[in-house]
Amino acid sequence: MVRRTLLLSLWLGLCAASWAHAGATVVIVSSERSAAYLEAAEALVDELERGGLARAQVLQLTALEFPGAGPLAPKLYVALGMQAAQVLASVEVRAPVLCTLLPRSSFEAALRESARKPSSQFSALYLDQPLSRQLELIRLALPDARRLGVLWGPQSQGQAAALKALALARGLELVEASVGRDELLFPSLKRVIEQADLLLALPDPQLYNNSSIQNILLTTFRARVPLVAFSPAYVRAGALLALHVSPAQIGLQAALIARGVLQGKTLSAIPLYSQDFSVTVNEHVARSLGLKLEPDVLSARLRRREGTP
Repeated sequence: MVRRTLLLSLWLGLCAASWAHAGATVVIVSSERSAAYLEAAEALVDELERGGLARAQVLQLTALEFPGAGPLAPKLYVALGMQAAQVLASVEVRAPVLCTLLPRSSFEAALRESARKPSSQFSALYLDQPLSRQLELIRLALPDARRLGVLWGPQSQGQAAALKALALARGLELVEASVGRDELLFPSLKRVIEQADLLLALPDPQLYNNSSIQNILLTTFRARVPLVAFSPAYVRAGALLALHVSPAQIGLQAALIARGVLQGKTLSAIPLYSQDFSVTVNEHVARSLGLKLEPDVLSARLRRREGTP
């Protein structure tokens, strides 16, 4: 009898959880529970709440929890990170999916794996910055630079034609090298920095990762070739500057998009870049190169050029 009562209680608890899940208006699926994901999710939920959505109407799951969550019928899914995007790309859901907290290359990889195309049902808000914005920052911070070095890996190679056209329009010469999956990085790095005035790092996990970044930074520093990065962590480690968006900034913008969907708008079929951004500068590296760079000034000038607040 006691065992039957416990089983009944467990069953009722599972049913109650399932019913609560089914009533969620927005479902956030995070790749993991690390600080960046928690920061983005909290900013997203806070902004939705400010817009009138009760916190209880937002369900937060990890990618591992999602398959066992039971029946869900939200108006929108928000995927935070690559793993979450892959999980939602692999299943058929009725509500639209906004993928964010991931770079363009990762979103495109998730599309390829699932044979999907970007659409109003499956779109993205990218974590990385548009190439045009990065080149404008370079013109502001390093106006005398003319030869732009870049390394291409398997995930970033698809942006080569766009970067070349944008660089040409700004009077910049591209010094580039491609690194295949089985090729060594440093011979290509050496060739590029021997000719370039700076090295622009683009998100590509084969090239820029925890194993390679210290050697890349040391090599560029010794050659007095500044590295323009995509992460403030790289600036702390020795890159000259980075153009990036914080998890909180991404969460806030994702919430604004989500509020539009809840009001009857559709997701943009063309994935978006964040309108918000930050600039971080390594003052020690800047001084060693004879530069005086103020991140707030650079950010303000960049916003004025784009006409953003």
